[in-house]
Amino acid sequence: MNADAVTLVMVREPLPAGSPSVFLAEPTPDKRMPVSSWRPEAVRLLAEQWTGPQPLTVLSPESWHGERAERCEHQVGWETKAREGASAILFWIPRDVKVLPGFTTNVEFGLDALSGRAVLGALDDCPSPERNRCLIYVAGRFGVPVRTTLADTVAEALALATVAEAPR
Repeated sequence: MNADAVTLVMVREPLPAGSPSVFLAEPTPDKRMPVSSWRPEAVRLLAEQWTGPQPLTVLSPESWHGERAERCEHQVGWETKAREGASAILFWIPRDVKVLPGFTTNVEFGLDALSGRAVLGALDDCPSPERNRCLIYVAGRFGVPVRTTLADTVAEALALATVAEAPR
């Protein structure tokens, strides 16, 4: 793993331009729920798998210390700009309606499904897989790649990021 190959940018930090990037889309754990974030593992896998000639920027809607934005529009505004500028948008949805419901995920995926930069990771044996069926259907309808492991979802997102950054 080349940790220098990945720059992690957390929510509300300035968004860099000019490098390949992957946005780690919803769901985000609520501090009141006993569930760990999936994003540290995704960042590790991205660093492990990235082989591009320049550093990869990973954009996370989580903060360094779990601090939530005071106002919804501060969070949503940053996320929207980050997703719009990202080379790839990685959705990993280990859906559990009790502790990781991901309701905002449905909205964001709907907004990004036609971007050509989204990849959907939907764990087959998550606690609430039936809640991912419509997302998987939408993905299939609009040509969004669907993967069932985080490692494969990361690989697909990196493939999209590489294509997005290739000389035209």
